[in-house]
This record gives sequence, structure tokens and C-alpha cells, in this order.
Amino acid sequence: MQIGPEFRWLKRLMPRGLYGRAVLILLLPVFTLVLVVTVMFLQRHFDDVTRQMTRGVAEEINFVARSVDAPGDRAEAERMAGWIAGNLGLDIEIPGDEVENSRVFYDVSGRIVVDELRSRVPEVREVELGDLHQVRVRMEGRNGPYTLTFERERVSASNPHQLLVLLGVTAALMTLIAGMFLRNQLRPIKQLAKAAEDYGKGRVTPYRPGGAAEIRSAGAAFMDMRNRLERLAEQRGLMLTGISHDLRTPLTRLQLSLSMMADVPPDAEEIAAMQRDVEEMNHMINAFLAYARDAAQDGAAETILLRPFMERIVDDAVRAGYAVELEAPDMKPDEKAMFRPDMLRRAIENLIGNAARYGTRVRVAVSTGQRAVCVSVEDDGPGIPEDKVDEALRPFSRLDTARSRNRGEGAGLGLAIAADNARHLGGQLRLGRSADLGGLKAEIAFPR
Repeated sequence: MQIGPEFRWLKRLMPRGLYGRAVLILLLPVFTLVLVVTVMFLQRHFDDVTRQMTRGVAEEINFVARSVDAPGDRAEAERMAGWIAGNLGLDIEIPGDEVENSRVFYDVSGRIVVDELRSRVPEVREVELGDLHQVRVRMEGRNGPYTLTFERERVSASNPHQLLVLLGVTAALMTLIAGMFLRNQLRPIKQLAKAAEDYGKGRVTPYRPGGAAEIRSAGAAFMDMRNRLERLAEQRGLMLTGISHDLRTPLTRLQLSLSMMADVPPDAEEIAAMQRDVEEMNHMINAFLAYARDAAQDGAAETILLRPFMERIVDDAVRAGYAVELEAPDMKPDEKAMFRPDMLRRAIENLIGNAARYGTRVRVAVSTGQRAVCVSVEDDGPGIPEDKVDEALRPFSRLDTARSRNRGEGAGLGLAIAADNARHLGGQLRLGRSADLGGLKAEIAFPR
């Protein structure tokens, strides 16, 4: 239900672009200010000045009128009136030409001149203001009509053309300067909109956040979103490739076993092998789904006590049969940090499982600073060569395929999940060599 008047017509007149609307927001107050100053101040000021000047001239006209109408000889009275008018700067014509009431439409102060003369000089009949340089007044005396003429500048102030021009030029100059600054501020927004529009069409346009702090923040958020979407697309392709590759081997074995069952009844060993293949495929599918879920989840961050959180993770790993120990001598019992607990737990559990798979001893160390938290998982296994670190962090990558199959390795997603979760926490995963245990050292650092 519509309440109040509709202004759809006004919306159609408004500029569509951000630059046009910003310019309108800039110009409207400037020209409104000029208009208000011109009408409300200047006009009232010049009206008052015109009224005061006209009163002075009206007194001079009254003096001349009394001289014309003085008793006695008419010729002498007219001669004396002419002498007085000449000394006062007035031209008198007796009887003079006809005068018509006239005034140009843009002569705003002329109305005040006419009103003041009529109210203060009873003998005034007509006032002619058609010529902006002079005023002609038709008077009615005791001996007949006559005409007085004087310069217009005596009864009205000069029109404020210079002031108006100065205001207009200053407003235009300030508008130009402000428009240049405004254009520089709007350029990053247009670049961001162009990059977002191109990315929506499947094109990746180079973009670097710039401009004001809010615009840079929005640009950084867009870059983070674009990078995340690109990672998700890449991970989806890798997932499909990994599924088709890793499931092909157990499916081939199952197909071969089923084909042989038609001729020879299966024995217990053959059935057990088929069950292992099914369990392996089920484990792979669960790993794929877990990786996809971790890549897409977006839970809220919470403020959590670090020591109880880490102790629960280590206790769960010990109950699962892993030889894991926690080392956090400098961490206080009441020390807190803000992070997404499910994501950090998933990353640490993957690192512990990976370390326990290739080593016999696992150590989880936690160190805290004023701005960051560092969680490292070390083992006494063979480790990862430095030239293989980047390859180990890629999804579905197994550096030793034969060994990982024998040890029950899934789809090669443990380190990839941990690295991806570390990025979602605002940190990163670093791989190196453990100085004490000699194996792999996986370290997650994220802000508090």
C-alpha cells in the first residue's frame, strides 16, 4: 500500500550513474546557497538602500513642488522652482511632455521607487521607469502639470552584477576543483564495479584496491572472494579428477572379482578382499566430501580458551590410538583467542593423523603472542623433502603412492585440508623439518 505522494517522475530525472549523482549532490548545495544569498540577503539589502535613497529624493521633489505652488507671481515662482531644481540636480519641464506609468519586468527595485514617491509626494501622478538610466515624474501643481526628471542612480543602488558574477565564478571554480577530487575518489569504485562485472562474465580483470579506506576494504574483500571462488573451482576440478582416478583401481578389482564369481564360487579370502575394496572406496568418498565441506563452510568465529581446547584434541587423538603429547609451557590456563573452532580442530586432527601415519611419536606444541597463535605438529617420520613441499600441499597429491596405500592412506587430502583451513582462519600452513624429532614439522599460524 502506497502512503504519501509518489515521486517516480523525480527518479526518472535523476542521473543513473554514481558520478552524476555525486556531482548533483555537490552542485545542489552550492547553487542553493548562492540563490539563498542572492534572494534573501542581497535583494533585501538593496531594497532597503533603494527605499532610503528614494526618501531623500522625495524630500527634494517636495521642496521643488512647494516652490512651484508658491503664492504670488506665477512666472517668478516657476523661475525660482527651476533654479532650486537645477541646484538639486533635477530637470523641470513646465508643462512638460506626457509621462506614462511604466517599468520593465526585471526592475525589482523600481516598484519600491514608485511606492515611496507616491506615498511621500502627494503631487505625483505618473512615474516612468522605462529607461533604466533616468526617472521621469509627472507632477500636478496649483497652476498645472509639470515634469521632473533625474538620474536613476539617485534613487536605487547599483545592481549587484559584480557581486553576482563573483559568486557565480567562485562557485563554478569550487565546483570544478571539487569535481576533480570527486572523480579521483569515484575512480576506484568504478574500477571495482568493472572488475566485478567482468568476473561475473567469466573474465578476470587485473584489479588493485585503492581509494579511501572503505573502498580499499571493499576491494580487498572482493579480491579475497574472487580468489576463494577460484580456489573452489580449482578444488572441484581436482576433486572430480581424483575421484575418477582413485576409484578406478578398486572398481576394476571388484569388476574382475565379480566376473570370476560366475565360474568359481568365491572363497572367504576373495570376499574379504572385495569388502576391503568397498571400505577403501567408502573411505575415499568420505575424504572427498569432507574436503568439499571444509572448503565451503563459513562458521562464525568464537572466543575460546586455548589450553582446554588443545587438551581435548590431544586426548581424542590418544583415545584413537595415536602416541601424541602436548607441549605448551608458556600458555596460561585462562589465555583466549578468537577463531573458528571446528575449522582449527579439523586442521590439527588432519596433521596429527598424517604425522601418526608416518611416525611413531607425535608432538603438538602451542605458542602464543600478542597478535598471533602458532600450533605446530611434529613427528619422527621420514619428513618431506624441501623440493616436494608445494606438491605435498596440493589436493589429491601422494608423494609415495605405494607406501601410502600400504599404510591406509586415503585420497591425499590431509595436508590440503589443513592448508585450506589455515587460510580460512586468516593464517597459513608452513612445512619444515623438526629439529628435535627429525621428521615433518607442520606449523599453523593465525591471528588472535
